Amino acid sequence: MSATQTQTQGPHSLAFRVMRLCKPSFHVDPPLRIDPFDLLAGEDFSDDPSSASLFRRHVSSADSLDSDLSYRNRFLLNHPTDPIGLSGLLLLPQSFGAIYLGETFCSYISVNNSSTSEVRDVTIKAEIQTERQRILLLDTSKSPVESIRTAGRYDFIVEHDVKELGAHTLVCSALYNDADGERKYLPQFFKFVVANPLSVRTKVRVVKETTFLEACIENHTKANLFMDQVDFEPAKQWTAVRLQNEDCHSTEDPSASALIPKSPVIIRSGGGIHNYLYKLNPSADVFGPTKFQGSNILGKFQITWRTNLGEPGRLQTQQILGAPVSRKEINMRVVEVPAVIHLNRPFLAYLNLTNQTDRQLGPFEVSLSQDESQMEKPVGINGLQALMLPQIEAFGSNDFQLNLIASKLGVQKIAGITALDTREKKTYELVPEMEIFVESD
Repeated sequence: MSATQTQTQGPHSLAFRVMRLCKPSFHVDPPLRIDPFDLLAGEDFSDDPSSASLFRRHVSSADSLDSDLSYRNRFLLNHPTDPIGLSGLLLLPQSFGAIYLGETFCSYISVNNSSTSEVRDVTIKAEIQTERQRILLLDTSKSPVESIRTAGRYDFIVEHDVKELGAHTLVCSALYNDADGERKYLPQFFKFVVANPLSVRTKVRVVKETTFLEACIENHTKANLFMDQVDFEPAKQWTAVRLQNEDCHSTEDPSASALIPKSPVIIRSGGGIHNYLYKLNPSADVFGPTKFQGSNILGKFQITWRTNLGEPGRLQTQQILGAPVSRKEINMRVVEVPAVIHLNRPFLAYLNLTNQTDRQLGPFEVSLSQDESQMEKPVGINGLQALMLPQIEAFGSNDFQLNLIASKLGVQKIAGITALDTREKKTYELVPEMEIFVESD
């Protein structure tokens, strides 16, 4: 963090000191510790169990007689955990460090009186200034500090949830009376840059009426990220289900599986990645204009994580867009057919006609398409060849039945059924086509 001070009224009695408050790091002992047994014996020495145990007994007895903890013992392996290099100590931050989007910026600020006289009526302000806004963190104007004696100080802690990228400035200012009674104003500026801790790359694939969303999260920090949650919040017209591998520790007893903690997802430092896959389907609980407006907004991600020592972070992505959805005015589909269909025997098919506009449409005439004859179709209408349906209100629907008959065995398609808007003279086809299996008697 770089600090600048504006002096327009001569030397000041006060000065600000800023220290970032963050979790310490593990202290790693750089020297490589060794086992003297590895220096005196070869790899095949342990093939003889009796000689290996005898040699280790002599080495251990010699170490026990030497009670002087000399410098040479510093490199010996006294415990199985010694090779990992952790000394058991924690290291306080030696520099301001990197600040990432989604973290909580916490700073310890001290106002020091370095003059030979006392200052009085001190009003202190602390603000965070970004390219877009100015956020007040502390203001003592309503209750000023009565006095700060010589070599004394006034300390406070400020916190700010970092929600913007780029350059930030911590503005610390003090308004006070010096020993001569002169009112002085001291501003100091501490600049730092907020970086992006991770990037989210998405891919959208559409298979028939199902949309698949793949998210690739990449770690740009110098520490491992332990992902608490990566939740996709779909838009109102969608429902989302995360697709993942079955838990290998799953058990038939649900109460027992609830007691087993799931291993966290760790994204390694310096470019580690992890992929998430979601399945999106149109929501059945949404009605009216929201369902048929054709919006290509899929939703957004809520991502929370923790670093090595538990410092939290949180990010929310922008709205993720899919391919533009084109909506027809009328949608006609098959809802249900019998489980068993026999050759040349009539059966009832249940269909649905939905108005996806904001105006009234109809009446409709349901029949086979006129470009092909009924005899050429494996599945046709039995009996009356045209069915009249009443008008359908805006965003409404109408369920109806058709008496059909199959003339060919095997897998056949229910296709060629159309709905004619008799008022606007528009024809709508059955989408999607439905396959059935026709059995013999």
